[in-house]
Amino acid sequence: MDLCHAVQTRKNYVFKKGEKFPVSFGSPVFLLLYSLFLTLVFSCYMLHFSFSSFLKFTNKEDYSAPPTNSLHISDQSQPADYKTSDCDLFNGSWVAEQKGNSLYYTNLSCPTIPYSKNCMLNGRPDEEFMQWRWKPEECRLPRFNAKTFLTFVKGKTMAFIGDSLARNHMESLLCLLSSEESPTDMYKDVEDKFRTWLFRHHNFTLMVLRTEFLVFATERIINGSFTGGFDLHLDKLNGNWTQHLPNIDYAIFSDGHWFLRPNYLYENGNLIGCVYCGEAGVQDLGPGYAIRRAFQAAFNYINKCVECSGIVVLLRTFSAGQFEQGAWNEGGLCNRTRPFTREEVKIGDQDWEFRSIQIEEIERAKEDGEKIGNMFELMDVTRAMLMRPDGHPGAYWGNKWMKGYSDCIHWCLPGPIDTWNEFLLEILRKKLPTFH
Repeated sequence: MDLCHAVQTRKNYVFKKGEKFPVSFGSPVFLLLYSLFLTLVFSCYMLHFSFSSFLKFTNKEDYSAPPTNSLHISDQSQPADYKTSDCDLFNGSWVAEQKGNSLYYTNLSCPTIPYSKNCMLNGRPDEEFMQWRWKPEECRLPRFNAKTFLTFVKGKTMAFIGDSLARNHMESLLCLLSSEESPTDMYKDVEDKFRTWLFRHHNFTLMVLRTEFLVFATERIINGSFTGGFDLHLDKLNGNWTQHLPNIDYAIFSDGHWFLRPNYLYENGNLIGCVYCGEAGVQDLGPGYAIRRAFQAAFNYINKCVECSGIVVLLRTFSAGQFEQGAWNEGGLCNRTRPFTREEVKIGDQDWEFRSIQIEEIERAKEDGEKIGNMFELMDVTRAMLMRPDGHPGAYWGNKWMKGYSDCIHWCLPGPIDTWNEFLLEILRKKLPTFH
């Protein structure tokens, strides 16, 4: 590469306007030098092309890496199959691409990446986690196209409704769309839980509405101290996000992690049970029960909301935390550097239960919504993300107040979470009749 750089520098010098070349253009010396110059340029090109064609994914000697024969390089020579109408986008595996081919942006090119998700800025030493793309079993998932996405949603409002992972999802989309148009930051509340961005050229509004439970919740206080547990009123929604629904065209819902706490469950103002409370005389109904009731309440409200008619609702399924060697507050970490294969993923535990509950509730809401013009669709990311223990910030989230703790729930930017927006664009392309 030093030779190529030298040749390119020489090339710029020879043809720089206004300077005299020390040898006349018609002389034999000039023709000889010029021939040598062309030979060097061609040699550099061929060397670069040859090396690039044979690049392979480097298998680091890491205890966490799966068998080398279980992961493969994507073959870019094969034409992409964009006929995905009958393809299950969510059934597939992760394949490695040439370095840089899978990136839409970098941690430096997107100015809106929050510090806690900027893993490279916070010192993460490996880059392999950014070099994998999701490949459905029976087709190819098209790459994200910011221009196409903004054309689809022109004049519309899209809101991500849920916990901090909903925010993480929105932040990924913000970076992806910024390559086509720079957004304007329109609104931020005092706690930075509600944000609004505007893409003026396309009149597209992008929002995040933070709600940990969807339903109304208050944190429990004992002896003047917050306990980390909540009182959840399963038949009463959080009005902070519901008040925005009449102005929303696309609502992307996701929730789950906050239900895995010692919460108390109420209905009609009466205590009906709890989650992990361990209190005598109070039935532990489990987090799945609370998750089901919360999504039921949200979707029932939407289908009964006269002003919300015509809304498109997407539910992103549960994205599990991936702590190893302990819980988050017990030294748990996530320092793997490669994806799991399909065979290595454990299916059937609590994470899969939450996914099944969410699928059942979106199907129930879809049936009711069709009668009044609402559309409900599923974004099933659970399996795909269970295969990506390498994509979390881990120790590289730059937190000064909780040093020693790893973030194995959220996702680095750029990173695997960008695939969620490839899914989102393809769902819009496939499912919405007005876009065909």
